Amino acid sequence: MAATHVKATSRYVRVAPNKARQVVAHIRGQRIDHARRVLALSPKGVAEQVLKTLNSAVANAENNLDLDADDLYVTAVVIDEGPRLKRSQPRAMGRAYQIFKRTSHITISVGTENVAPPRRNARDANRRPAANAAAKE
Repeated sequence: MAATHVKATSRYVRVAPNKARQVVAHIRGQRIDHARRVLALSPKGVAEQVLKTLNSAVANAENNLDLDADDLYVTAVVIDEGPRLKRSQPRAMGRAYQIFKRTSHITISVGTENVAPPRRNARDANRRPAANAAAKE
């Protein structure tokens, strides 16, 4: 059976993208039941919205493609930056500082095979390709 991918998207979520990325890093490549437990126990506020999006992706897979939720993995999670709400904060001497209230677009893909990219070692990512080739020899 070919790998099947189903996705769900939540748009304009009122949380900064970097905060959402901290949460979704823990569920990439995990089985659905494990990802749900991680999100349910996460102390971060955005975990609730990520869990809703994950449940929506699983429901899409079950209802649209007749896939079993027990066989699904989180194949990809993408957090894109949405539009910023621009607000101003009054400051001394009549000035105003601008405040950006960031929004996020959360896209979660689930599939039947675990095809999440392997984690890269931070040390290897900074090396040049020639240095890696010399180290292997």
